[in-house]
Amino acid sequence: VQLVESGGGLVQAGGSLRLSCAASDPTFSSYSIGWFRQAPGKEREFVVFIGWRGMTTYYADSVKDRFTISRDNAKNTVYLQMNSLKPGDAAVYYCAAKYVSGSVGPEEYDFWGQGTQVTVSS
Repeated sequence: VQLVESGGGLVQAGGSLRLSCAASDPTFSSYSIGWFRQAPGKEREFVVFIGWRGMTTYYADSVKDRFTISRDNAKNTVYLQMNSLKPGDAAVYYCAAKYVSGSVGPEEYDFWGQGTQVTVSS
């Protein structure tokens, strides 16, 4: 499964961005999709995942109530709506695919995108 992220950019604190994770593989709908982020000098951090049917989601406490994940399996795309962005949210954001069930552990994901940069100015 090839994943391509888009939608990153520069935003002021308090602003919003919507990231997309698109796949061309028709088996996309069988995979849970997770979003992770990595800031310079830090380890890759779990953000959120959505189950293969879109009925299960799980958020990191740091983004709960600010970020919303959704998926459109007809378009083979997962979206991450990020609101009330903080400077601490700045990082490269990666989407990853794991067959069927989601996980918070990056090591459990099989396929990764190339990442998209999110920069938040204070």
